[in-house]
Amino acid sequence: MAENLIVSTSTDKQERYDSLLPQIEALISYEDNLVANLSNIAAALRYGMNFFWVGFYVVKEAQLVLGPFQGPIACTRIAKGKGVCGTAWSEKRTVLVENVDEFPGHIACSSDSKSEIVLPAFKNEEVALILDVDSDQLNDFDEIDQKNLEKLMRLIEGKL
Repeated sequence: MAENLIVSTSTDKQERYDSLLPQIEALISYEDNLVANLSNIAAALRYGMNFFWVGFYVVKEAQLVLGPFQGPIACTRIAKGKGVCGTAWSEKRTVLVENVDEFPGHIACSSDSKSEIVLPAFKNEEVALILDVDSDQLNDFDEIDQKNLEKLMRLIEGKL
């Protein structure tokens, strides 16, 4: 069991992901409890990448229900197709938003959130959960985040 993360202090985003993702993979490799794994992943991403908010929403019947997260309090339930998370769920794809104020139907759980990336994880070809990452800066996410966080989602899918 890991007791701490060693994350590159480089300002290069790819180098930080290159350092962090193998540690997350090792951290979850011997644990089968989904809540424990998602909790540790949220903490690792928040502190390893210095994100404003990181959390998971789990598909429960016709809603996304808040799961493990790190950051300010959050919306607890989101309907399919509503907001960024609900859109990622209904469209079964990653949604990257440069400015949340310009996203139609954005759900403002925190007025400090300025940009967002949301990624689905699949089980039996259906969305099982959503990773939501928020920044307090505009245009803070890019293709580097998308590529690396999608790799992370494939690791999570292996645990579903």
